[in-house]
Amino acid sequence: MIPGLGTAVNVATVLVGSTIGVLLGNRLPVRTRDLVTDALGLVTLLIAGTSAMAVLDDDLAARVGDSAPMLIVLGSLLIGGIIGSLLRLEARVEGLGGWLQGRLAGDTGSAERHRFIEGFVVSSLVFCTGPLTILGSLNDGLGNGADQLFLKAALDGFAAIAFAASFGWGVAASALTVLVVQGSLTLLGLALGGVLPDAELAAITATGGLLLVGVALRLLRIREIPVADLLPALLVAPALVAAVAALR
Repeated sequence: MIPGLGTAVNVATVLVGSTIGVLLGNRLPVRTRDLVTDALGLVTLLIAGTSAMAVLDDDLAARVGDSAPMLIVLGSLLIGGIIGSLLRLEARVEGLGGWLQGRLAGDTGSAERHRFIEGFVVSSLVFCTGPLTILGSLNDGLGNGADQLFLKAALDGFAAIAFAASFGWGVAASALTVLVVQGSLTLLGLALGGVLPDAELAAITATGGLLLVGVALRLLRIREIPVADLLPALLVAPALVAAVAALR
C-alpha cells in the first residue's frame, strides 16, 4: 500500500464531514448545535479517559518501574507546557486559524471570526492528538498498512459533521492540520524503519489522553485550557521514558 494513503483518506473524510455538518448546521437551532457540541465533548472525554489509562501499561511499568509512569506523564506535561508556552503555540495556532478565516471566508464580524477560529483549533487538536494519529501514521510510513488511519478517518468524518454543525467552516480548515501532522509522522515512520518500543508508545498515549481531556473541557465550556501549548509533551514523554530507563 502506498504510504500516505491513510492520511489522504483522512483529509477527505474531514472535508466531506465538514461540508455535511455546515449544510446540516444551518438548518438546526443554536440550542441543538450547542447540544451536539456537548455530546461530542462527552465522547471526547470518554476517549481521553481510555487513552490516559495507558499510564498503567505493563510494558511501561517494566521499563521504568511501577512508580515512575505517573511522574513521567506529569513531567511531560510540565516540560512540554513550558516549551509550548515559550513558543506561544496556542497563539500561533489561533493566528493560523484567523489567517485562514480571512483567506477562505473573507472579512466577517468578530463573532463569526471567533467561531471559525474555535472550530479550527478544537477540531485540529481532536483530530491530531489521539493515539491513532501517532501510531497509525508511523505504521503507515513503516509499511505496516494504513488500517488504523482508515479507522481514524471514519471517526474523524463523523466528528467533523458534529463539529461543523456548531463551528462552521473552521472545521474544514483543520484538514490542513491533519495533512501536515500526519504527513510528517508518516515521513518520520519512513525514516525510522522500525516501530517505537511499547513503553514509549504507552507514555505518548497516556499523555495524549490528558491533552484530550483539555480539549473536552473546552468543548464543554468548562475551562479554556491552552492545549496547543501542551503539545510538545507528546515529544517529551518518550524521551523521559528513555532517560529513566537508562538510569535504572
